[in-house]
Amino acid sequence: MARSKLFVEFVKKTFPRDPRAGKLTKLPGVAKMVEKRFFDGDHLICLPKDNVIPVNKDIAGQENVVLPSQVVEHFINEANYLWIMNFCICRESLKCKDYDKNLGCLFMGEAVLGINPKMGRRVTKDEAREHARKCREAGLVHMVGKNKLDTWWLGIGPGEKLFTVCSCCPCCCITRGLPYTEARLNAKLHRMPGVSVTVTEECTGCGTCTKDVCFTKAISMEGGKAVISEQCRACGRCVSVCPQKAIELKIDNSEFVNQAISQIHEVVDVK
Repeated sequence: MARSKLFVEFVKKTFPRDPRAGKLTKLPGVAKMVEKRFFDGDHLICLPKDNVIPVNKDIAGQENVVLPSQVVEHFINEANYLWIMNFCICRESLKCKDYDKNLGCLFMGEAVLGINPKMGRRVTKDEAREHARKCREAGLVHMVGKNKLDTWWLGIGPGEKLFTVCSCCPCCCITRGLPYTEARLNAKLHRMPGVSVTVTEECTGCGTCTKDVCFTKAISMEGGKAVISEQCRACGRCVSVCPQKAIELKIDNSEFVNQAISQIHEVVDVK
């Protein structure tokens, strides 16, 4: 049954303000309970920002590289039902001052038919593309795939009929808690296959990349240089902000977009 606006207001009030609350999932039995209730069967992929993909370089024998946003485009083309929320529940909950709170999630699949019409609207494919473009231009990063938590707070289902395109900021998204959560929950969000981020010798140790840029806290300073840990989901924000252009996003597999699409198809049906 679709959630009422009153219920959603309650969710906003109880939204975790401190990402370190994720540490609670490390208590005995908590992670298993939380996974079953909110994240069972989830598979989310972080899409790098298009503007950090070296489209003019030859990679794996290709003259041009396809862009991560083409994952979203693929599913928009396939979807029979598309829905845009009137708000971002994360940014509204935390009263975000840096990013537009009205740029809400884009949902696809039959399950969207159950969403409370007071919270958003069905849209055309062109409207969905335009919304996704606006989100990217606003500096938001797409997290895409199956997310059971969305079926819970929206009161809809089944989960395999709901494809989420969340457009996330580094300051408010619930994924801020990932560095603190138990391993099985942390692993629900993946980087795109065949994509990695590296620090080059050009790094001067200015620390810009460590200042509220990485939502997984994957970057730290060691020995006067930036170091990237396994927590990195390759969103590309650090690549964009580095004043020395010393951080690079690398594509080791030219099929990285197709592989991401294939992984999502295994858990979600948007038709």
